[in-house]
Amino acid sequence: MVCGQGGKDAFITEGFNNWILHKQTELEQSNYEIRLRATIRSCRFLLKNALPFRGHDETENSTNKGLFIEVLYLIREDNEKIFNVTLENAPKNEKLTSLTIQKDIVNCFSKEIIKSICDETGKDVFGILVDESSDVSKKEQMAIVLRYVDRLGIVKERFIRVVHVLDTSSLSLKSAIDIVFSNNNLTIDQVKGQGYDGASNMSCAFNGLKYLILNENSSAHYIHCFSHQLQLVVVAVAKKHDDVEEFFGRGLNQEISLVRVRDTRWGSHFRTIVSLLNLFAEVVTVRKYVKEEGSTLSNRNQAKGILSYFKTLDFVFLLHLMLEILCLTDTLSKHLQKKDQDILEAASLVKGTKKALLVFRKDGFPQIWKKVCAFCEKHSIRIVDMSEYYVTPRKRRTNKTNQHHFEVVIFNTILDMQIQEFGERFSEVGTELMENMAALSPCDSFSGFDKAKLLKLSEIYKKDFDDSERAQLNGQLDIYYHSLLHDERFFNLKGIADLSRLLVETGKHLSFPLVYRLLKLTLVLPVATATVERCFSAMKFLKTDLRNRIVDDFMNDALICSVEKEALENVKTENVINRFCKMKERRGEL
Repeated sequence: MVCGQGGKDAFITEGFNNWILHKQTELEQSNYEIRLRATIRSCRFLLKNALPFRGHDETENSTNKGLFIEVLYLIREDNEKIFNVTLENAPKNEKLTSLTIQKDIVNCFSKEIIKSICDETGKDVFGILVDESSDVSKKEQMAIVLRYVDRLGIVKERFIRVVHVLDTSSLSLKSAIDIVFSNNNLTIDQVKGQGYDGASNMSCAFNGLKYLILNENSSAHYIHCFSHQLQLVVVAVAKKHDDVEEFFGRGLNQEISLVRVRDTRWGSHFRTIVSLLNLFAEVVTVRKYVKEEGSTLSNRNQAKGILSYFKTLDFVFLLHLMLEILCLTDTLSKHLQKKDQDILEAASLVKGTKKALLVFRKDGFPQIWKKVCAFCEKHSIRIVDMSEYYVTPRKRRTNKTNQHHFEVVIFNTILDMQIQEFGERFSEVGTELMENMAALSPCDSFSGFDKAKLLKLSEIYKKDFDDSERAQLNGQLDIYYHSLLHDERFFNLKGIADLSRLLVETGKHLSFPLVYRLLKLTLVLPVATATVERCFSAMKFLKTDLRNRIVDDFMNDALICSVEKEALENVKTENVINRFCKMKERRGEL
């Protein structure tokens, strides 16, 4: 049937209108995408730098709209295309600047980062590091970090969640971990190492978090944070030795802008003592001024007491003794703050530090006394005759000589306490697990290689090797050893972390898969909780006194992005857009 002229015109008009509507829809979608990309760019910048999003007043005439809006203004300043479709030029219901939109985009970034971490982990083994701390609003937060070996053989520690817990009982912590694992397709069976501090809710042998996880997975070996143990060594000595207690409590107190022994870590004590030695004359001058001109009687009396203690030989001797002890432990302390440390290297440094303390205990007194005498001469502090009877700082005469007091009562006793505490605190270093793992070390041309120990190690991880695989491992170890021993690419390796990376780089992890499995089980054992503590440090920048009402989910998402900056950089904008569009129906869609 042939249409009449009127019908034909109507058909053309309708088609033209449809084409116009289609083009309008395409334009709206294009403008929507431009706005969304600008919003995502603004969010990415603020997340990376841990900056606040909101302003006090975000109305059009406000001068304090907040960083999110201000960054948007900067983004569009020299881009006409963005300028024409954002903020005041956008449809009122599609500005994409609301708090809800911001939270959704931050959540998208966070989920993309977690997805990348879980994709790297896959179904492979990992260690778990956990610590809890209260935030600025006094809410208990638990941070969870995974330690694993990626596809390139590189050890990584990645933050995946901070969880608000109603209490810090082990059952509450374990329940929170189970939920996080379930949400990210991880299982307790994958956990092959646990790293916490020594709090009873974490490490108690009967009902701590350590026990609850070991009850489900006997291969999830617990390592008490080495850094925390190192701190406890000096704290224990301070509690047990009166002179050390007085030294840290009275000599290095906060009144002179220094810190007490219990308030911070070992490395800070070291820096404090170095500063006091370098600025001793200046500190004494300030104390003299406060003693004479202090605003209150209490301040003047306190300055007088501290000044009199500073000018005693006992204080100077302890100042130099603690400096030497902390010098000997500084390498270990710094190593435990690294992200890429492995447990064998840490254990080796613990043993080396203990040996150094033993040597110092045997031969160190003469050199200490020489330095003390030189310091006293420089600062006009009286030096005693070592054969005379010792007189206390409070002018009480004793029946022991000065030689006996300084060498036996102080020097020998303090070092004996330090060495004993080292042995007790770092008991893991001498365990069968650690001794067997040491046979994996590639140092000194694989001099520590011991097939018998590595086979015993495989027996400790019963769920990770069946009988057939242990039989294969027996033969594989011989070929592995002789193959790598004469391969110049494996000369001069510094530790098992280097070995893992090079095995993957050369493809030998495929030739010796069971040996590589043993290696990964060793590498995922956590050494220190420094990574978790860095997460809490980052949280203090996000949740401050002025931002103490930030909700838990938004804080968690923002914290993940702030801590995992490298992963944030690698998140593709297209992935954020796709995830954002799938979250819910919105007025404007792509």
